[in-house]
Amino acid sequence: MNSSCPLHPSFPFVHFAALTLRGFALKGFTVALPLGIALALLASGPLIQAQDAALRKPVTLTEEGRKVHAATFVFDGHNDLPWEMRTKAGSSFDKRDIRQPQRAMHTDIPRLKQGNVGAQFWSVYVPADTAKKGTALQQTLEQIELVQEMLRRYPDVFEQARTAADVERIQKGGKIASLIGVEGGHSIENSIENLRRLHKLGAGYMTLTHSDTLAWADSATDAGKSQGLSPLGEEIVREMNCLGMLVDLSHVSDETMQDALRISRAPIIYSHSSARAIARHPRNVPDDFLPLVKQNGGVVMVNFFPGFVVPKAAEVMAQMFDVRRELRAKFPKEEDYDRELKRWEVANPYPVGSIHDVVDHIEHIAKVAGVDHVGIGSDYDGITKVPAQLEDVSTYPLITQELLNRGWKGEDIAKLMSGNILRVMKRAEEVAKEK
Repeated sequence: MNSSCPLHPSFPFVHFAALTLRGFALKGFTVALPLGIALALLASGPLIQAQDAALRKPVTLTEEGRKVHAATFVFDGHNDLPWEMRTKAGSSFDKRDIRQPQRAMHTDIPRLKQGNVGAQFWSVYVPADTAKKGTALQQTLEQIELVQEMLRRYPDVFEQARTAADVERIQKGGKIASLIGVEGGHSIENSIENLRRLHKLGAGYMTLTHSDTLAWADSATDAGKSQGLSPLGEEIVREMNCLGMLVDLSHVSDETMQDALRISRAPIIYSHSSARAIARHPRNVPDDFLPLVKQNGGVVMVNFFPGFVVPKAAEVMAQMFDVRRELRAKFPKEEDYDRELKRWEVANPYPVGSIHDVVDHIEHIAKVAGVDHVGIGSDYDGITKVPAQLEDVSTYPLITQELLNRGWKGEDIAKLMSGNILRVMKRAEEVAKEK
């Protein structure tokens, strides 16, 4: 029906490629609205997806962007290079010398330098089903040794860091400060003594669960057992505080998040998670937890995987961990599992989105929790697809550029890139000394 009322000439025209309000979706329409309402709509975050990623222009790095990015450094919370090396190169840096470009991977030394990576938590992930086989701890130890071998092989590039002061010293010396993250509490095989052992070997954080619920902690992608943390789980969190080991809540259920935030005296982290208000995947952090993260002093380090950041992809990938669990049970050999997972993804396509989707998550978390509580946790070499313009570790400067395009200040970009996780580490170290 055509209206006889003309659009107000002083009102700005707002075109919506897509609009979602309370579950109702509308596409491709233009309205004239009072300026205040128009601005409020365009700034209202996940309730209104006013910019279709396909229509947003590629980011072009400017000289200002280069300078702002060079003035800080990237401290990424999660990179799965060790598992990629184990499964694709037999844990051999002779087979894949990362001093040379390795285009089959997201990570190599030349691109780390291009991206201005100054510190990295290297994940020593092993699959959750290793717990059922009784090999979780042993395989985790092997992955820690692989990281140590990388440090020995490239001593001019990498140096192990245990503390925030180590990170700052190593980065200022021109090397990449290398830390270890244990991705899943299954690696300690229900033993606090094993937790201590991993910490002694350099583990700086432990993700409480991975894809499977444990006897002491519920996963976001499996049926619960303890409605969060069991008494043993609570004891593990307290011990991590005493060790100065960061408590990582990526992968855990909402109930486990709630328990850990209640118990932990030190700031927690989400080493590689995004905002559930934008992309409804259980791996992401709900809005009602973001103020709790702020209160705790923690940080949410945004994941780049399209299945966690692109709304439509999150719908497709909502059951991805169930699928992966089934495939691992059917295909225990890694090469068979990889083949079947690729077949599943071909049969269940999903959009990869772009850098704009990732920056949307960064901005949303900064808006709700505060700019002091957001970081970068790419998940490179642990994800099967990447957004456009975030193809590998060389692309971090484009995030800086897009944030500048959106009005961010250099000092806030520095917090995102490394300042916030350094602050969290320093506070966790202080809490450990208070025991």
